[in-house]
Amino acid sequence: MYHAVAAEPNDATRALSVAPRAFAEQMAAIADRGLTPIGTAELAAAWRSGRPLPRRPVLITFDDGYEGVHRHALPVLAEHGFPATLFVSTGWLRGPYDTGRALDTMLGWDQVRELAAAGVEIGGHSHTHPQLDQLPEDRLRFELIHCKEIVADQLGAAPVSFAYPYGYSDRRVRRAVRETGYAQALAVGNGLARRAQGPYALRRVTVRRGTGPDEFARLIEGRAIARTFVRDRALTKGYAVLRGTRRLRGWWSRAGA
Repeated sequence: MYHAVAAEPNDATRALSVAPRAFAEQMAAIADRGLTPIGTAELAAAWRSGRPLPRRPVLITFDDGYEGVHRHALPVLAEHGFPATLFVSTGWLRGPYDTGRALDTMLGWDQVRELAAAGVEIGGHSHTHPQLDQLPEDRLRFELIHCKEIVADQLGAAPVSFAYPYGYSDRRVRRAVRETGYAQALAVGNGLARRAQGPYALRRVTVRRGTGPDEFARLIEGRAIARTFVRDRALTKGYAVLRGTRRLRGWWSRAGA
């Protein structure tokens, strides 16, 4: 799971950005180790049908829609012939739906169309990038449906894959994602994707600016992932409790309790 690919990211995206040179080296490492990148929809279709996956499959995904995915990542992906999936927050992209809340320089729709034409699967990532599990039902459905409608309007095809903003979801959110027509969805979890997770809670591992060559090699080979992200998992559990408390307070408040 990537976010920004940038030489000079701003403070808001620095930790989760990757330098262009590092990204190129990471894609070379995937090629050198004989891994086979596939798209998110391809993975889900294979698991649903029971078809075998290619040898040593790996997903390459990008969240949010930062401009560096087109400027820096696309040429490297094209060099290797790698497919990838880009999950866009439609209200963050430059163009007619821009809410002005993006964290850094974002893609424009012409660039998104070029990425799609080059074989990058375009998935949904909500409209305004909220914590979906904190939203009331009507707002949750709006975020999912509006994102889907905008992508369909701009690209001529509705997205079939979704990624949860911040990786946050619960049973209600996953049900809404399914009912609004997405065929699969990705979380974070910082673990390997397993069929047993189901099509709406597939895990990914985070690549950061500080991810060095040795750590990246461990991630793509599935070694010592739990140890690498032990702090992240502890924080995630704490955030889950906090978000659950906030959600209950919000429901009581709306009910007039």
